Amino acid sequence: MQLSNMYQEVILDHYKTPRGKGLQSPFGGEAHHVNPTCGDEITVRVLLSDDGKTIKKISYDSTGCSISQASASIMFEQVDGKSIDEFDKASNEFLAMMQSKGNFEPNEDLLGDGISMIGVAQYPARIKCALLSWMAAKDAIIRANGDK
Repeated sequence: MQLSNMYQEVILDHYKTPRGKGLQSPFGGEAHHVNPTCGDEITVRVLLSDDGKTIKKISYDSTGCSISQASASIMFEQVDGKSIDEFDKASNEFLAMMQSKGNFEPNEDLLGDGISMIGVAQYPARIKCALLSWMAAKDAIIRANGDK
């Protein structure tokens, strides 16, 4: 099986069986993002530790294309229960991969199944779809940490 076919199967698996989908309460920060180009939407909620350094729980609800839905599921798997520093490293790695036009060696330890999105970086119109959940999560974390 070719690597690109395997990556497509990983994306389809996350799309058909999303991990972490469904908004949870309580939460400390929430962000709603929309991709006006194609209509993808996501709401992300985060609950941080008392010191604001760890994501105790992240949840989301979303609608949209398979890329945006799979990316949200992957984002959940990679950051739920992790430190803010780990989130920052993973989200920065994902952003760098999306900006690479496909010429990137992603760090699988940071991205997990997110490496399957490398092919999306070759399609500028789809990059926003893949980044939507990551940017919403970043905003939700900022809002949750607003008073810290």
